[in-house]
Amino acid sequence: VQLQASGGGLVQAGGSLTLSCVDSGRTFSDNGMGWFRQAPGKEREFVASINRSGKNTYYADSVKGRFTISRDNAVSTAYLRMNMLKSEDTAVYYCAAKYGFGSYLSMDSFHPWGPGTLVTVSS
Repeated sequence: VQLQASGGGLVQAGGSLTLSCVDSGRTFSDNGMGWFRQAPGKEREFVASINRSGKNTYYADSVKGRFTISRDNAVSTAYLRMNMLKSEDTAVYYCAAKYGFGSYLSMDSFHPWGPGTLVTVSS
């Protein structure tokens, strides 16, 4: 698994962005996927995750109802659609693949961490 997140940028509060995570390896559909973020001066935190088929999704309470995670196994890509963005959503966003039988809500279940993409929300 070799992951590359993209799609970040500067957006006004209330706006939308869609992040993409492309897996250049050959086992994308074998793994659940997750999105995480790290704001300046804060620890990395869970944002959303999705199982291998895409049928089951999980969200942090802070983004529930605003963000949508999805995946297209045919093009080895996971997405994070972010609506109604807030200034507190400003962070570097990372994607990672899930391994093993751990929780879909735990960062410990996910690796490797590809390069992140910066999302800046201006108020």
